[in-house]
Amino acid sequence: MVVTKLLRYFFTVGLFLPTYAFAAVLPEERADNLYHAYSGGGVTIDGPSVLIRKNIGNNVSFSANYYVDMISGASIDVEATASEYSEQRDQYSLGADYLVDKTTISVGYTNSSENDYEAETVAFGISQGFFGDLSTIDLRVSYGSDDVYRNGDENFADEAEHRRYALSWNQILSQKLIAEVGVETVSDEGFLNNPYRSVRYLDPASGTGFSYQSELYPRTRNSDAVSIRAKYRLPYRASLKGEYRRYADSWGITADNVEFRYTHPLKERDEWIFEGKIRYYQQTSADFYSDLFPYLNATNFRARDKEMSNFTTLAFGLGVSYELPQRWSLFNRKNNISFYWDHILFDYEDFLDVTVHGDSTAITPGSEPAYSFSANVIRLFWTVRI
Repeated sequence: MVVTKLLRYFFTVGLFLPTYAFAAVLPEERADNLYHAYSGGGVTIDGPSVLIRKNIGNNVSFSANYYVDMISGASIDVEATASEYSEQRDQYSLGADYLVDKTTISVGYTNSSENDYEAETVAFGISQGFFGDLSTIDLRVSYGSDDVYRNGDENFADEAEHRRYALSWNQILSQKLIAEVGVETVSDEGFLNNPYRSVRYLDPASGTGFSYQSELYPRTRNSDAVSIRAKYRLPYRASLKGEYRRYADSWGITADNVEFRYTHPLKERDEWIFEGKIRYYQQTSADFYSDLFPYLNATNFRARDKEMSNFTTLAFGLGVSYELPQRWSLFNRKNNISFYWDHILFDYEDFLDVTVHGDSTAITPGSEPAYSFSANVIRLFWTVRI
């Protein structure tokens, strides 16, 4: 089954990417071994990942990544119309960076495979440093092509394309303050919804008072986002990072994301580094979203995916990183062990819990309680500097 974009976000965003990118410096040579796990809302996802970065001379850097999601269970909007499931997603990525003077040129390729979804993405980027390397401008473009299938239906096959353009400006404002402004636009075209999800509509002839029919989304979607980030070094060698991101798309969804992160190293050699964060996210629903439509085929487009609804999330995170003593390090290299844990609260305003109909026949369609749940995400790293 297709893995939702929301769940993928918690695993893939920021796990291996640096907080800030600077021109004229190749990525650090390293090998990252990761175990990740998500549990919440009836879904469990876990798996390993391995990332290797290796430089050739002073101008070229290569990277390779293998990433696995093993999924089991079913979210509530799938559980209402289908049984639990299990599947695996395998993702392979290759990348290269070429450094010439103050310019870094990057290319990348990613292949993601599930039993009903195949995705390929190619990416290109260029970073340029100037003003004595106090400023960096970064341009990224990517193109993705997906093949979508539906298990149990040999006659179903469709495609989707994704084009992404991102531009950011990174500025060192002082010895203690770094800031970044970024803009991003995405164009999606093709089959953009989940082939297994359904919407519900009022049906007096049904025992529950409602029935289901398949979702139907527009075949185009354009979205834009702007972000502002800043990182400040505190007097006692700790740091504070803040981020705000605004998102809007052609489906009527708008979203705001605010995050603060505090990092505190201990001792002069920074063997221990502790981190805490808090993140708040809020979005409005798509124009064609409804928890309960008035009748069959009530609108040209229809969605009941909870990710298309009005909802908020509040996340709290803690992390710790430890540099192993030389006598414990493997391969005679610098070794780090890191552990991160996030607790996330999801609250949906207009996505209702239809499972309560199994407990009581007195509840009428549309009067069910709003759905909410909590989830935990963990990431365990072992990093070896090559």
